[in-house]
Amino acid sequence: MCKGLAALPATCLKSAKDMKHRLGFLLQKSDSCDYSFSQGKKEKVSSSQRVSQEEVRKWAESLENLIHHDRGLAAFRAFLKSEYSEENIEFWVSCEDYKKTKSPAKLSPKARKIYDEFISVQATKEVNLDSCTREKTSHNMLEPTLSCFDEAQSKIFTLMEKDSYRRFLKSPYYLDLVNPPDAGCGPENCKRSHTHTLDCNSNIVSQCA
Repeated sequence: MCKGLAALPATCLKSAKDMKHRLGFLLQKSDSCDYSFSQGKKEKVSSSQRVSQEEVRKWAESLENLIHHDRGLAAFRAFLKSEYSEENIEFWVSCEDYKKTKSPAKLSPKARKIYDEFISVQATKEVNLDSCTREKTSHNMLEPTLSCFDEAQSKIFTLMEKDSYRRFLKSPYYLDLVNPPDAGCGPENCKRSHTHTLDCNSNIVSQCA
């Protein structure tokens, strides 16, 4: 055994210093992991306070329940974005906002913006409409009213209801809200990692003996 610092060979001293440094880093990392776990738990509690499980289950009853709830709409939008089809919900939201327009003078410019963005041939976020509905909506642009997008909005709603909404209910975007997954960095995981690293560092000490 090494009986004193003076008797230790240079390689052993270096290994001991490295071990001390690693242990210090390890303890900091362990504390950080515990803190992250605590913070994550708080965030989950906070999330559950914002939307109840009863409310989340209602989202599975109808698409209307889902998209008329702020959290539900956000989750559905994120899901559609993952499928590169977020233009459908963006169009629906734009139509809802358009129907709340109170100033007649703003109807035409707002209608034209929605049409150019979602319906025209060169639309940057073109939605999937049949030719008849597209033509009728184009005709409505001559004299825009609060209901000029109603048919197109209804078609897109039905499309989402029969297609993407059903996939959403089977996706992690919804299932993780119904049954929140366990934390990935629990105390046991951190403890096992901490013990494993200590065992590895113990080998350095034994090599110096």
